[in-house]
Amino acid sequence: MSVKPKASQRLTLLTASAVCSLIVLDTNIVAVTLPSIARDLGANFADIEWVVSAYMLAFAALLLPAGSLADRFGRQKTLMWGLGIFILASLGCGAAPNALFLDIARAIKGVGAALLLTSALASIGHTFHDEAERAKAWAFWGGCMGVAMTAAPTLGGLITEYVGWRWIFYLNLPVGLFLMYMVWRAVPESRDAQAARLDPWGSLAFSASLLCLIWGLIEANRIGWANPVTYARLIGGALLLGLFVVIERLQQRPMIDLQLFRYPRFIGALLGMFAYAACAQVMMTMLPFYLQNGLGFTAISAGLGMLPFAITLLIFPRIGARLTGRITPANLMAIGLTLVGCGNLLSAWAVNSGGYLPFALAIAVTGAGAGLLNGDTQKNIMACVPRERTGMASGMSTTMRFSAVMLGVGIYGALLSGHSEQLLHDSLSAQGGQWLEHTQALASRVVAGDMPAALELLPQDARPVVEPLARHAFVGGFSLLLWVAGLAGLVAALVVGTLMRHPIPAINTHRSTTSVA
Repeated sequence: MSVKPKASQRLTLLTASAVCSLIVLDTNIVAVTLPSIARDLGANFADIEWVVSAYMLAFAALLLPAGSLADRFGRQKTLMWGLGIFILASLGCGAAPNALFLDIARAIKGVGAALLLTSALASIGHTFHDEAERAKAWAFWGGCMGVAMTAAPTLGGLITEYVGWRWIFYLNLPVGLFLMYMVWRAVPESRDAQAARLDPWGSLAFSASLLCLIWGLIEANRIGWANPVTYARLIGGALLLGLFVVIERLQQRPMIDLQLFRYPRFIGALLGMFAYAACAQVMMTMLPFYLQNGLGFTAISAGLGMLPFAITLLIFPRIGARLTGRITPANLMAIGLTLVGCGNLLSAWAVNSGGYLPFALAIAVTGAGAGLLNGDTQKNIMACVPRERTGMASGMSTTMRFSAVMLGVGIYGALLSGHSEQLLHDSLSAQGGQWLEHTQALASRVVAGDMPAALELLPQDARPVVEPLARHAFVGGFSLLLWVAGLAGLVAALVVGTLMRHPIPAINTHRSTTSVA
């Protein structure tokens, strides 16, 4: 029987950070492959949205209960199970014969990712006790996340261009197996004897709420916004979210302590995280669509085209750290969100003016704002709660981040698809209206990045006429998406900056909460 070697703190940190980097890489790498997936699987835009949203839905919905599982049954054990699920689901994604199979495999992958993130964060928190050492550990972890986020678009483009999009998922097999060995060797088993019990009804209500909301947003363009089913899904999501709040209020040990929402500064910090994710982080998924569908870039060129965003995203956390002592957290958050808003508005202008250079400069501004916010959002949330509640606060902030990305994909996707279809309908009407019956199918294929499949719906002589109209409609839809994201960022800057000027609350700590980190 082999004897497991004693792990060092540095090796534990390196392994846990590598696991989290794999999740971040996988979350962002798929963006540049989506048009290739659409063409290969014959998928429409709604199918492609689900490739992202199915993963995010499972991930966001399970983060809080996954933290409880890791605390109760062991962080190392949960890491091993999470990696096993992640690897098997990755193989399913790579072998997917159709879009539905891919979406299901991505949802299962999100389950594995939730188990991995919560247990990796908890392992780091358990390993480092000294405040100075813990600060260094989290700084190293944050640097790893930034590098993974920066490298994802380029790496995704390289793999897609030279070996095919399926290898983005297949390569998780050797990486995952190596990480399983490292987890066994480097991450000591740990549990929390005081961990709160699981909250299945709260978890179910929260998951169902997210599912109904994203389902309503994605499918609305296919079945119609005035369709009663669309209303039922969106209203059902809102009601289930209300039910979740009621369940948490009745719990002796809730996943989320709702008394925190009495304090404006905590609400401001949480809204800052939501706005950062919904207006900036989600652009890592949305912007490659324009590079490929609007400017005609290949997958690898789109990945390289995202570098201005990625580089400023990597550089500006250091600038933000230097500004911390000179600028209040409220002002720094407001500046970051203002840069994000202005960057998105400049991108909207660049999209309409055409050409890559103005677009590159605009997304660099968005990346700069995202860089200021990336570490600061988490820090400001954690500063609002007592030390014994940091696990719950970490879980709330991470859940807020990925829920915002998922809802952002749904809302921006609805704007892009709906407005592109309307513009194409108007253009075809001006041409005589003989191809109007194909408008919805054409727009759905074009927005997904499959122009050849869209044109196959038309007679041969119509294709040269319709292709520029379809591309122009897509650009118009993408411009609207960026205008909305830009204005939302500026409004969030005002609201978050105002709320965060309130003092940090002194909170009663008599209630136990679920630990996630």
